[in-house]
Amino acid sequence: MAEPPERELMERVRALLRPSGPAWPMTARNQLFDIALALVCAFGGLDYVFDKVSDEPTFLGVDGVMHLREEGPNRGGLIFVTLLACVILTQRRRYPLAVLWIIAALTIPVIDYVPRVCYYGCVIAAYSAAAYSRYRVPTFASVGVLAFLTWRSTSQGMPSVPDQYVGIVVLAMLVLAGLALRLWRAQSDESRRRLAAADEERATALRRAVESERSRIARELHDVVTHNVSVMVIQAGAARRTLDISPAQSRQALLAVEGAGRTAMAELRHVMGLLAPASGEAPDLAPQPGLDQLETLVGRVRDTGMPVALSVTGTARAVASGEALAAYRVVQEALTNAVKHAAGGAATVSVHYGEEELSIEVTDTGGRASGDGGSGRGLLGLRERLAVYGGTLRTGPLLTGDGWRVTAVIPMSTP
Repeated sequence: MAEPPERELMERVRALLRPSGPAWPMTARNQLFDIALALVCAFGGLDYVFDKVSDEPTFLGVDGVMHLREEGPNRGGLIFVTLLACVILTQRRRYPLAVLWIIAALTIPVIDYVPRVCYYGCVIAAYSAAAYSRYRVPTFASVGVLAFLTWRSTSQGMPSVPDQYVGIVVLAMLVLAGLALRLWRAQSDESRRRLAAADEERATALRRAVESERSRIARELHDVVTHNVSVMVIQAGAARRTLDISPAQSRQALLAVEGAGRTAMAELRHVMGLLAPASGEAPDLAPQPGLDQLETLVGRVRDTGMPVALSVTGTARAVASGEALAAYRVVQEALTNAVKHAAGGAATVSVHYGEEELSIEVTDTGGRASGDGGSGRGLLGLRERLAVYGGTLRTGPLLTGDGWRVTAVIPMSTP
């Protein structure tokens, strides 16, 4: 339903009368400058009043007859108007439009008699309203009306600067211009410094983000690849050793290699799909592994020949995906290390559901190393991953001296 034309017109008028932009910020330097400017105007106005205006009656001779000259406002009234206008002028940045109206109301009645008293203050107020007022339409209308009234009142001549003040005014204008140029240069230099600092800060933040992303990618790829590749290497070695002796056992080992390779490829597709999905194509992503896939993980390790016992205690319940993935990675990394560094031994995986936290413990009985010593990145990545969820990770040898223990505690949140 269309709005009536009157209401639409009123809305447009209200929009024109609304303030635009934020208020002009006031600083101590600006306030001091406005006070100094008002004092200069007061000095000029009072000097003119005391020099040109007299309270004594004057007579004018016309055709040989002396007539009492009609007088304008008395000196006391002009002094009051001058001082009041200058006091109000100190608020020209804070209330520019109101200052313009008040000074105009004080100037118009006396401009015919003593135009120099408030004229310059009126010009300053008009400039301030145009420069600082947020009410654009009322400001332009007020300045236009004031210009018309001033033109009508000064049709016989505009106020001029007295000859004795010309040199001071020129010198003051040159000094102000020099100060303004110096201030502009200082602000320009400060702006360039701030811009350079902001650019450096953005560059530093970008480098940190890139480093963090690289670390995250490396950690994720390590978790995905290391376990499956370790299983594949061990199974391939077993197949090589039993190829001539027991072809059936070799076939089972090769099937385990194939299964580990397919699992690794699926998880790699998942990671790479998250990093850079193909444009215009929906990435074919499998869900991230969680606690429900621990039995499958343990089964793959058993296929390498290492006995693994899995026990789950407590009341099993749903765990948020982030915490579940972290728990899975803990078991995966611990079993991978056991396969690499404790060949010939056995491993035990214990998962306990507490009231507010999930506890995981993976131990092995020790054995011979079947690979290199590793870089330690896996455990470091686990600590960082668990720290995101407020979890802790502890690793170390068993008290008996044979074997290794990995213990993780993860606070559980509502999924």
